[in-house]
Amino acid sequence: MEPTVIDAGSKILKCGYTAAEDGPTVIPTLMKPVPEDESSADASLFENVTVEPVVRGFVRDWEAMEDLLEHALYSGLGWEIGNEGNILFTEPLATPKAVREQLVQMMFENFNISGFYASEQAVLSLYAVGRISGCTVDIGHGKMDIASVIEGAVHHISSRRFEVGGLDLTNLFAKELGKSNPLVNISMSDVEKLKEQYACCAEDIGAYERVQQSCPEEQHTLPDGQVIKIGREKYTVGEALFQPSILGLEAHGIVEQLVGCISTVPTENHRQLLENTVLCGGTASMTGFEGRFQKEASLCSSAIRPSLVKPPEYMPDNLLNYSAWVGGAILAKVVFPQNQHVTKADYDETGPSIVHRKCF
Repeated sequence: MEPTVIDAGSKILKCGYTAAEDGPTVIPTLMKPVPEDESSADASLFENVTVEPVVRGFVRDWEAMEDLLEHALYSGLGWEIGNEGNILFTEPLATPKAVREQLVQMMFENFNISGFYASEQAVLSLYAVGRISGCTVDIGHGKMDIASVIEGAVHHISSRRFEVGGLDLTNLFAKELGKSNPLVNISMSDVEKLKEQYACCAEDIGAYERVQQSCPEEQHTLPDGQVIKIGREKYTVGEALFQPSILGLEAHGIVEQLVGCISTVPTENHRQLLENTVLCGGTASMTGFEGRFQKEASLCSSAIRPSLVKPPEYMPDNLLNYSAWVGGAILAKVVFPQNQHVTKADYDETGPSIVHRKCF
C-alpha cells in the first residue's frame, strides 16, 4: 500500500496516498460532537456546537483528532483494519515535543500503523517547488509561520510563528461588514464565504488609502434573503497583513517580518533564502496578495529583496493551498523505501521519544 500523507490544519485536513494524481482529499477539521444517544432530547443541544481538534495549528483535542483521523483514513481512504500502512504527518513550525510524542503514540497504539514519519511544513512546501533552501511564508487559518530553510532543515533561530491567520481576518471582515450593515445579522459561516469570494489586496498603500475614501459598493444577497453592501471592507482584510495595526497589533507588515527574520541568518545565506521565497496557505491565494507582496518586496530597504518562486508548470494551480501535502508526498517516496522512518519495532523498543531522533 502506498504511504499516506496527512496535513492537519486548523480549518481543513488534507489526506491522501502519495500516488494520488489529483492531490489530497480535503475535509473540514471542525467537527460536530456526537451525543452518546442520538435519539435523546439532549441531541438537539449539539446542533450548533463544533469541536476543534486543531487550534492555531496544534492538536488540542486528542479524542476529536482520533475520530477525525479514523474517518479520514478508514472511511475516506479505504484503510482496512489490520492492514494499516505507513503514514507521514506534516508539522507546523515550533510544534511542542509533547504534541509530537502524543501523535506518534496515537498512531502506533490506536491505529496500529506499520511506520511513521513527520516533517516540518516549511521544508515540505519548498520540496513541492523543487527547492531545498529558501523561505516560506505560510498563512494558515489559525497561524502564520515565517521560516527559513537551509539544505532541507529549518533554521529555527531565524523563523517565527505568529498566532494570526485567516480566522482573525474573518473576524475583522465580520466587524467591518457590521459597521456598513448595522441592521443585518450575518452568521460567521456566511462571513467566511464572503471573505473567500470578495477579500483582496490593494496594489499598494496608496491604492488602499484611495479605496478607503471612495470605493464602489456591490450588493450581495445572503442565503436567508437579506441584502448587504460590500465595498472598501474587502480591501481591509488583505491590508491587515501589510499593516497589522488594523488588527490592533504592534508589528511590522509581512514582508518586513520576513526580511527581519532573515537578517539573523549568516550574510552568505541571505540571497539563497530571500530569492527562493514561497507563499503558501489558503490566505496567500487571496486576490492581489502575490502582487502586493512583490510590490512591497521591491520597496523594502534590504540589500537583497525577497523574490517569489513560481511553482513548476506540472504542479496544480491551487498548489498554494496544499503545498506541504505535495512536499510530503515527495518526501514519503524517499524515507519509507530507505527505512528512514520510525518502525513499529523502533516504537516498541524506545517509546514515543523515538520521534525526536528519527524525525528532525
